[in-house]
Amino acid sequence: MSTFTIFLALIVVVAFLLIVVIMVQNPKGGGLSSSFGGGGTQQLGGVKKTTDFLDKSTWTLATVMLALILLSNVAINKGGATTDSKALDPNATTTQPLPTIPTAPSAQPITNDAPEAESVPE
Repeated sequence: MSTFTIFLALIVVVAFLLIVVIMVQNPKGGGLSSSFGGGGTQQLGGVKKTTDFLDKSTWTLATVMLALILLSNVAINKGGATTDSKALDPNATTTQPLPTIPTAPSAQPITNDAPEAESVPE
């Protein structure tokens, strides 16, 4: 198992946890739950501490995810290539063939001598 695969698995797990933590949070404006009578029951049982935990865990998971994404770039298998681009390499040569110009079939002048149509007897 490569290092990049491990980073990829960790990124997927952190993304799933981040989605769960964000979905559990209550919106700051109260949302629909406060308009249907649920606003009074939210004050019982230390909801403020739960909100602080969810807020801190959101920022922590987002920071961990950003760090994993940046570190996974280091772990990507480059495939053994040493040059990134031939456009940046001044010594690189291209192997594309030059386009060929089609030649004309013959160089005969064009004249207006069309064969005359036979006259039809009336």
